[in-house]
Amino acid sequence: MKTNHSRLSRTAFAALILLITTSVSFVAQSSEESAVRAVVQQVFSQLQSHDYSSVYDSLPSSTRSRMPKSRFISALQRAQDRYVLDRISVGKVRVSGNLAVVETELFGRISQPFPAEGKIAVQQYLVREDGKWRVATGDNGTIQRFLKSNPAFARKFPIRQPRIYVKQGDKWVEFKGVGVRG
Repeated sequence: MKTNHSRLSRTAFAALILLITTSVSFVAQSSEESAVRAVVQQVFSQLQSHDYSSVYDSLPSSTRSRMPKSRFISALQRAQDRYVLDRISVGKVRVSGNLAVVETELFGRISQPFPAEGKIAVQQYLVREDGKWRVATGDNGTIQRFLKSNPAFARKFPIRQPRIYVKQGDKWVEFKGVGVRG
C-alpha cells in the first residue's frame, strides 16, 4: 500500500511540475505578445502625433545606419499633409525568438490623389535588438535577413504586400491604382 501511495505522490508531483512549466511558458508567450502589441501601438501613436524622431528611434539599427534621422523625419513630414491617421486595429500577434509579426489595419483619411477614407492592411514585422522590440516594417532587406536566418518562421509567416482600401459608401474596396511596396 505504501508503494502505491508513494507512486501516486510522485505522479501527482510530476503532474504539478508539468502544469507549472506549461503555465510559465504560456505566461511568458503571452507577455511577449503583449510587449510586441504595445510597441506597435506606441509607434502608431508616435506617427499619429507626428513624433517622427521617436519613430526613427524604434527602427532596427540596420535601418537607422542606412538612413539619416533628418532624412527620415523630412520624408514623413512631407507626407503628413496627404493623410491623417485615425486608429489602428491590432490583430493576431506571433512571436518566435527574436522575430514577431503582427496583423494590423491602419485607418485614416487621405487628401491626395483624391479625398477618401482609407485603410491599409499590413503585417508589422518586429525584431528584438538589445532586449527591445524594433519595428522593421517597410525595410524588406532587414526583414529578409531575419527571415533567412529563421526559415521555420519564414515558412509560417511569409512577407505579404500591404493592401490598400478606400471606403465607397459603406464598403471597403481594394485600391489597385498604385503599386504598393512593403
